[in-house]
Amino acid sequence: MKISYNWLKDFIETEKSPGELSHILTDIGLEVESLEVVQSIPGGLDGLLVGEVKTCVPHPNADRLRVTTVDVGVGELLHIVCGAPNVAAGQRVIVATVGTTLYPKTSEPFKISKSKIRGEVSEGMICAEDEIGLGQSHAGIMVLPDDTPVGMQAKEFFNIQDDYVFEIGLTPNRADAASHLGVARDIAAFLRRGHRLPDVSAFKEVSEGHALAVVVEDTIACPRYSSVSISGVQVGESPKWLKERLSAIGVRPINNVVDITNYVLHGLGQPLHAFDSDTLSGGKVVVRPARAGESFITLDGVERKLHIEDLMICDAEKPLCIAGVFGGVHSGVTETTTNVFLESAYFNPVSVRKTSKRHGLKTDASFRFERGTDPDITMLALKRAALLIVEVAGGHVSTPISDVYPVPIHPFVFEIRYAQVQQLIGKDIPEIEIRSIIEALGIKVRNEATGILTVEVPPYKVDVTREVDITEEVLRIYGYNNIEIKRQIKASLTTSPKPDKETVQNQVADLLIGNGFREILSNSLTKLDYADNPASAVRILNPLSTDLDTMRQNLLFSALEAVAYNQKRKQPDLKFFEFGSTYHTLEEGYLETQHLSLVMTGRQVPEQWNHTNKPVSFYHLKAAVDAVLQRLNITGLQVMDTPEIGYQYGLAYGKGVKSLVTFGAVDHTYLRKTDVTGEVFYADFNWDLIRKAIRKNKITYREVSKFPAVRRDLSLLIDADVSFDALKAIAEKTERKLLKSVNVFDVYRGDKLPSGKKSYALQFVLQDEEKTLNDKQIDAIVKKLIYNFEKDTGAEVRK
Repeated sequence: MKISYNWLKDFIETEKSPGELSHILTDIGLEVESLEVVQSIPGGLDGLLVGEVKTCVPHPNADRLRVTTVDVGVGELLHIVCGAPNVAAGQRVIVATVGTTLYPKTSEPFKISKSKIRGEVSEGMICAEDEIGLGQSHAGIMVLPDDTPVGMQAKEFFNIQDDYVFEIGLTPNRADAASHLGVARDIAAFLRRGHRLPDVSAFKEVSEGHALAVVVEDTIACPRYSSVSISGVQVGESPKWLKERLSAIGVRPINNVVDITNYVLHGLGQPLHAFDSDTLSGGKVVVRPARAGESFITLDGVERKLHIEDLMICDAEKPLCIAGVFGGVHSGVTETTTNVFLESAYFNPVSVRKTSKRHGLKTDASFRFERGTDPDITMLALKRAALLIVEVAGGHVSTPISDVYPVPIHPFVFEIRYAQVQQLIGKDIPEIEIRSIIEALGIKVRNEATGILTVEVPPYKVDVTREVDITEEVLRIYGYNNIEIKRQIKASLTTSPKPDKETVQNQVADLLIGNGFREILSNSLTKLDYADNPASAVRILNPLSTDLDTMRQNLLFSALEAVAYNQKRKQPDLKFFEFGSTYHTLEEGYLETQHLSLVMTGRQVPEQWNHTNKPVSFYHLKAAVDAVLQRLNITGLQVMDTPEIGYQYGLAYGKGVKSLVTFGAVDHTYLRKTDVTGEVFYADFNWDLIRKAIRKNKITYREVSKFPAVRRDLSLLIDADVSFDALKAIAEKTERKLLKSVNVFDVYRGDKLPSGKKSYALQFVLQDEEKTLNDKQIDAIVKKLIYNFEKDTGAEVRK
């Protein structure tokens, strides 16, 4: 947001320089990102002086040139060769001295230097108005009044003032400061002095006249609508002062009526709109929601399909503009306009924001309306604009003011406690100082009890509705730099859950990165089509787009979109992991769950001459899953076929009925939905359950056994419905002391086996902590294992 220094001084009397104000504004929360000098005339007429032509004689070597001597008040006369036909002795003229840079209207800037012209020395230049940027005429030099002081600076004679423009990084909560008046209010509060509003006492409201009827059908979206008509205006170019004010802050002048509405907008923060009264049908203005299927052509020439929640300003027959956002192609004033209907309204911020987002329209008006304007300033802005239009465009106010305001918006009233304000700030600011700041900010104190104030906050301070907001206001005006950092900090010890959430997450992230995975971060917003259960989806009330209208219910599609993005850029070999949340709506409220996802696709290793191009498989993903669980020391998990949708096949590890992790090959339906090619393997850890599972983990030390472990393998033909978990339970029951681990290292299903059968290759590790096992002991254990497998599951040992 740009703020003009000269314009700002219309609202507050201050001797502070632009540089000093920059520091003040930044300290009180209106960060000045840049400060630039703005000159209404390029160069600002620097180096130009008023001179008196003492002598003027023909040039001895050129018929059209004159040799002059000019007094510019520096003691010595300047010898200047001049080609203007109207130069004469005794004139007061504008002189560009040596070293001055001129900025002509029709050519590039150039610097004046001492030179010889046809043999005669020339120590400057007597200027025409186009040569110094003041006009277009080049018929001759500018001749000033005879009483103009010699040596006077030209910028002083022409009253050329430099301006300074602050570029303020306005935060979204500071809608009250989105104008020169708003910035002046903050400066006034800091300096503890008053600010001033425009004088509208000259506005004389007429009691007669045929006013347009105003009908507000939606008083929720439009709580207040003020208007007046002005007749007999003449639309044309704005005066110089008005164009300079707008140009200084980067607003392009259009015509005198539109420029006045922009001037009031940036001055007072109240958007206005001027309609051509003669184009309004039916003698009335209707503020209503758009009708279903209604379309509208905006000022940019685009036809837009309206939504039934869009608020429209209409006449008796047609819509004229989108309220608070953008005007229509036929709603504005033109060169032929003579009668103006002027609107000054307060629109609901939520309504304007939704409409602005829906149509992708960002304007100066919508910027302010969607953050919250001042409902109490509409009349002041209306009168100010009407007076200025009459001043610069002629005409007269021809109707009484209409002010539709059925339900007034009241100030925010609540209590604040001095002690709480001091505690939050961290300094015992005197109570009288706190009250002084509050009142300086324009907040009224209704009454004061012991240590408690009841305050009345004006509606334009939309972000000040609670005690903590008042505390923030007091702190920024008092000054963050005035809060000392104490040498001693008193704090109570608080317990934190073990193990530390961040530590565990970092340990797992380091493990995965060390195994070739890359971390991704995805948007929690996604589209409804990606939801596992649309009925329990958390929908966004005001989505940025249809692709970002739902909080994600899984991390699968985030991973697949990352895979698709990389595949399309010729990066097919991928290993990703992501920590993120999923969101669901339940009967008792909302549920947010932390997850860890892994995804693998492509080749095991990048293509090289000494490696075969083997793709990753389910077992590579399983190894990564097992590595994570082993790193966290999670043991004793049940293994089952994954019950989750989205997999072609897979496994789940769990405890009881809860799955800690599911993993497998992603179903091709999901791959097609995200435009992914090839096989993709995906794992999903319920990170909340994982953290609970490791909560009671203890670090234990066990000496490395002095005696070797022994491995034996068995290949079993079993029924297809027999799980590895069941086989593992049988093995552990058979040998409790010496059996250290059971693992499956191969699974086979195929037409070479009988129908309904599968083959498991199991690995058994045996070890005695006290002695070396001999073959007789090992064979006895293996025989017992085979016997129990055959008895309990009908397994057959494959040779």
